[in-house]
Order: sequence, then C-alpha cells, then structure tokens
Amino acid sequence: MKFLNNLTDQQLVHLYMDGDANALSTLVVRYKDKIYTSIYLLVKDKYLAEDIFQDVFIRIIDTLKGGRYTDEGKFLPWAMRIAHNLCVDHFRKVKRSPQIKTSDDRDIFEVLNFSEAGVDQRMMAEQSHEKVRKMIDMLPEDQREVIIMRHYADLSFKEISALTDCSINTALGRMRYGLINLRKMMTEKQIAL
Repeated sequence: MKFLNNLTDQQLVHLYMDGDANALSTLVVRYKDKIYTSIYLLVKDKYLAEDIFQDVFIRIIDTLKGGRYTDEGKFLPWAMRIAHNLCVDHFRKVKRSPQIKTSDDRDIFEVLNFSEAGVDQRMMAEQSHEKVRKMIDMLPEDQREVIIMRHYADLSFKEISALTDCSINTALGRMRYGLINLRKMMTEKQIAL
C-alpha cells in the first residue's frame, strides 16, 4: 500500500474504478484533514461534521462507481465542492442560516498538526488558534467561508471562486474585507496573538 502514496489523485481514482479499494482509502487519508476541517468550520458541530464528511465520501464512491466522474485531475476541488454543497444542503434542510457563535469545543486542534513543543508553547499556540477561530466565527458568512477555504483547506482563489459560484475578484474582495475585519477586531479588543 506504500506505493499508492506516491501515485497522483488521477491514478488513484483510476485504480479505484478498476476495483482497488485501497486506492480510495489512500485518497481519504490524503485529504481527510482538509475536507473535515472545512466542513467543521462551516457547521461548527463535531458530530454533524463527521456525518457530512462520511456523506462526502459516499457521494464520491457513488459517482465513481456510476462512471460519472470526469477526470480533470482536480480531485480535491471536486471533493471540496461536494462538501460545500452538502453543508449548504444541511442549512437549507433545517431552514436556518449558520449561526455565528463562539464555541469552547477545541476539537479543531485534533486535525491541526502542531510540532512537538513544550507544554507552554503548545498552550499558547492553542490559545492563539482559539482566539482566531472565535474572531473568524464573528465574520459575515461570505468572508468567513473564503478565509476558511483559503487558510484551512489551502485552496486557490480560482478554486474558491468555483466552489462559491463567484468571480475570482469577488473571492479576493471577500478575503480582503475579512482580513480587514479581523484586524479591526484585534485592535478593538486589543488581542495579541
């Protein structure tokens, strides 16, 4: 299975479509942190994020097995689009928009990789990440969404614009205003990271 880690997404998709279940497992392991984190930051509920994450891969499997996947070499943006759409579907289903609230649930740090540091350094890093997450929660939804996709999912602005059905300039503008708003919050609340 080690050789699978060296293959491209396209090669893994083709192997899976040819019957190699380990190829899909490799893709799941490769992208689980990015996809789960993006979902979690949008829905702000650990258990709901886990359910949606599983639904993402059920949809991926159904699409691949049904032969409906168009191989464009962009597996991650495609998977992120599915995740984004499932989050939107969830909020439509419960007929409410995402609530902007802070949370004491620190499970987000389970998916972030911290280097082995001393307890004091790790605690300071967690506190900084918590402060940033709380401020991101207070941003307008469109700005929050772009910042999450860019910094947590590491997507390009082109990929973000495709996922959010807006122009690249709009995505860039939302990012800019989101960062300006974060700076204002830091100044007003005198937060040092």
